[in-house]
Amino acid sequence: MTRASRARRLATGAVYGGGGLGIAGAALVTVLRGEARSARRRVEARVAQGDPPTGNGRYGSSRGKPLVLAVLGDSSAVGLGVEKAERTPGVLVASALAELAERPVQLVRLAVSGAVSSRLDAQVELALAEHPDVAVIMIGANDVTSRARPATSVRHLAEAVRRLVGSGCQVVVGTCPDLGTIRPIRQPLRLLARRWSRNLAAAQTIAVVAEGGRTVSLGSVLGPTFASDHTMFSSDEFHPSAAGYAAAAAVLLPSVADCLGVWPAAADRGLRMRRDTVRPVAKAAAKAAGRTGTEVQATEVRGQESGPYGPWARLRRRRPPEMPTPDEVQDAAEPAVRG
Repeated sequence: MTRASRARRLATGAVYGGGGLGIAGAALVTVLRGEARSARRRVEARVAQGDPPTGNGRYGSSRGKPLVLAVLGDSSAVGLGVEKAERTPGVLVASALAELAERPVQLVRLAVSGAVSSRLDAQVELALAEHPDVAVIMIGANDVTSRARPATSVRHLAEAVRRLVGSGCQVVVGTCPDLGTIRPIRQPLRLLARRWSRNLAAAQTIAVVAEGGRTVSLGSVLGPTFASDHTMFSSDEFHPSAAGYAAAAAVLLPSVADCLGVWPAAADRGLRMRRDTVRPVAKAAAKAAGRTGTEVQATEVRGQESGPYGPWARLRRRRPPEMPTPDEVQDAAEPAVRG
């Protein structure tokens, strides 16, 4: 079964294998469970104590009605692993978005460390009360590590996107990261973690696009560099460092700005777009899962939303912009946020 067909089955709620262990013998299952327990103990022993400050507040010196940015998801959306708010992905995106839009941006971080997709419902409820213009969701890693049923995880994410889009909010989802880059996870579990996370990311994309959102593949957060460069990880070797979060924010920002109509066309000049950038959504999702920084969104071909193999989707990879430095973020924040 290809990743595209597997992702399609997951996104439509079909029963899917039990996580890929159906062909494994009892001995291998025992080894995998032991490796999973060992990896979890190592991460928990080193995990950063406490979340960083939310950074909630207004960014940008321009006047006018602020854009409201809601950040939902798990510890990757929280920024667990860094100590200062200005190093978290939500604050980085908010401050950069304010400059691009030439409007203030009100950040509302509602993400919760340890969250799985089934806990998005409560976050969405809080977000809707803030009337966000755009929501960024980063979710999936805990679904994989806790072995949540993939179809259930995808269903909860789809429902979250549906509710947000229905309220008039634009939605950008950073799909499940590639857990095969995590050092505390050893083989053969690392190989399976990569397979599980990429399959989930592909299924997330199909579901999100169907509900009117768009996705950005976080993958290994800018590819091989993240897997080989230890400075991209925080001290727990699981969550990104400040540099890692800046890399994630840089691949999310263009999609966030574009869905609001404030991404400059000049930023995409010189990028070579391949002929096959429009594909059936299942194939687009499978391709994006292995290519960090790839955006997938619904599109039309000759005025038609669907073809013989399902809805059409466009893949796009933009050049990641430079993100503001911590000092620049502080300068862009209102005094109450700096405190």
